[in-house]
Amino acid sequence: MRPIAAAQPETRPGEGDSRFAFGSNWQRFLSLLDEERIVEAERSLKAMLEIEDLAGKSFLDVGCGSGLFSLAAMRLGASKVCSFDYDPQSVSCGQTLKQRYFPEADHWRLLQGSVLDADFLSRLGEYDVVYAWGVLHHTGDMWQALENVIVPVAADGKLFLALYNDQGVRSRWWKTIKKAYNRNRIWRGIIISVFVPFYITRGFIKDLITLKAPTQRYREYKKSRGMSYLTDWLDWLGGYPFEVAKPEMIVEFFQRKGFETSKLKTAGRGLGNNEYVVHRCPRQGPS
Repeated sequence: MRPIAAAQPETRPGEGDSRFAFGSNWQRFLSLLDEERIVEAERSLKAMLEIEDLAGKSFLDVGCGSGLFSLAAMRLGASKVCSFDYDPQSVSCGQTLKQRYFPEADHWRLLQGSVLDADFLSRLGEYDVVYAWGVLHHTGDMWQALENVIVPVAADGKLFLALYNDQGVRSRWWKTIKKAYNRNRIWRGIIISVFVPFYITRGFIKDLITLKAPTQRYREYKKSRGMSYLTDWLDWLGGYPFEVAKPEMIVEFFQRKGFETSKLKTAGRGLGNNEYVVHRCPRQGPS
């Protein structure tokens, strides 16, 4: 594959300064990474993909973030792993994990690139599993990203992605909050000082009502894909660009593209992510 040129922008014109520093947030997360979090990441892949391992399978990590799920794929025995991200700090996170856990592995590649760059994706080849969890809605052009992410899915491959749930007015309100968060340090400080204490207090009250130890939710949060409460809080408050979609819109989109949805896990009435596993429909031969 020829050297990668500068990544195409993942924001609309005029929005470049509003983009959240995803890579910086993921670098903080790496200081929390331990064996338990890695095992939980592996477990989430196995559960949604309905597999026991990835032996003999290739894995493409779109928007690799911390690199945790590329690492999980390697530990599950993937024959080839390719990780890429638009943010160079996220690529650096992946390189840190590769050096720490698989320093000699030549079947794990890390690249900087954009899912909005169709030419870049076409040069990556095809993969048995394409993974894009919580990524495409942060590109600034989610529907184009969905078009492009289909390209590297092998003929009998699966695409596992998560996209923010559309909650109408609530989603539009959160988009305003996220945009303000990234406007400048003053707005960022105001939003953090308001919402983080609110989340902590709300959780504390809920724990008192349910007779749960106040710190238990934080200890157990790593069971959610190995993630961190603080990392996810900051991502939720500042994660911009920000787009949303109703589950039926995504299912219909993939049907038009010749894919079937084999698994769907919705956020219900919440503002979180809907998770999808889709696979290419078998091509029909001549009748």
